[in-house]
Amino acid sequence: MPRALEAENITVQFGGLTAVNNVSLTLDEGAILGLIGPNGAGKSTLFNALTGYARSKGNVSFYGRRINRLQPYARTRLGMGRTFQIERPFEGLTVLENVLIPAFLHASGRAEAEANALEALELVGLADRILQPSADLNLARRRRLELAKALAVRPKVLFLDELMAGLNPPALKEMIAFVRGLAESGIAIIMVEHIMEAVTDLCQEVIVLAFGEQIAHGAPSDVMNDERVVEAYLGGAEDDD
Repeated sequence: MPRALEAENITVQFGGLTAVNNVSLTLDEGAILGLIGPNGAGKSTLFNALTGYARSKGNVSFYGRRINRLQPYARTRLGMGRTFQIERPFEGLTVLENVLIPAFLHASGRAEAEANALEALELVGLADRILQPSADLNLARRRRLELAKALAVRPKVLFLDELMAGLNPPALKEMIAFVRGLAESGIAIIMVEHIMEAVTDLCQEVIVLAFGEQIAHGAPSDVMNDERVVEAYLGGAEDDD
């Protein structure tokens, strides 16, 4: 069976600035890959390249199909779902209405879309808040809503962009357990994360970026002890992710 996701020599340039330089990765079905590095390392830019939101050089394959030329909506239809670093719900809509929008992607009508949306909200623990205005949700529930929107498109590969940031310890543990369950269900996950507890608990492999370059790749325990990784974090790149 082909890999869920394979990227070769991904490079993203903005004018004369190279934000991501020649990064490659592979992701198997049901696996969790961590993408870490100091602020400004190019992590979110790499996410954007893989999901079609940023133009890039190199090759991206999804279950063996090359998708370089596909727009974000086409990649989503194939089975890519993602959250964004800054959650932006439609605050004038209810929780259910927010998830109903992406749920129409694979639905033939309103009834099927609503059933898909309710299933996603049940999974993330927001089924009791479907009629609540999304503007009234606290941070932890906004993160769950962002995740429900991503799950509503029925992803095969899920991109999580700092989903754990700002969560208190109980909410963090709940989210870690939930993400682990998604992987166990067969969804391949690639996650940008600064919370090392989440990275070490969830990821089989970790890629470290610094100034757009891949500086380390391996098991979390090995990567955390790599001198180049320690130096990159202590050096503190500027935040432009």
